[in-house]
Amino acid sequence: MNPALPVFHSSGRPGFLPQISADPLHVAARKLEREVTVRFAAAACDIHTREGVVHAKPGDAVLTGVAGEHWRVSRIRFHDKYQPVPPTRAGEDGTYRSLPTRILAVPMREPFSVLLSDGASRLHGKAGDWLVDYGDGSLGIVARAIFATTYEVVD
Repeated sequence: MNPALPVFHSSGRPGFLPQISADPLHVAARKLEREVTVRFAAAACDIHTREGVVHAKPGDAVLTGVAGEHWRVSRIRFHDKYQPVPPTRAGEDGTYRSLPTRILAVPMREPFSVLLSDGASRLHGKAGDWLVDYGDGSLGIVARAIFATTYEVVD
């Protein structure tokens, strides 16, 4: 790992980070409604993503997207971002639909890292990836191709 790379820290507190909202390249976008497969972690586990290993706690949602990509959403934030698709009931494994939440994102021109709010999980982005601020104290990295099919720029 190159220590000279920029590292962005998830705050764990609601609101967009000033360093992202002040970036002249940032855009506001809305998550498109998409169906994903969800399982809730029964025990602590590691989720292997394109960007790195993310630690999940019991009860965290482990999602699988349409391109087979995996990511974690903490249990406390999950129900603000996804709703069950019948016959799945809230809180059980199954199919969920993403809600059209507003985010801020910056297209990155160089490699970078994100330290998640758990203080242990670190993601690594490449030039061309998007640094995404979800507005709830969490940050993420989204590959350019996935961003283009998952978000709609609104400004």
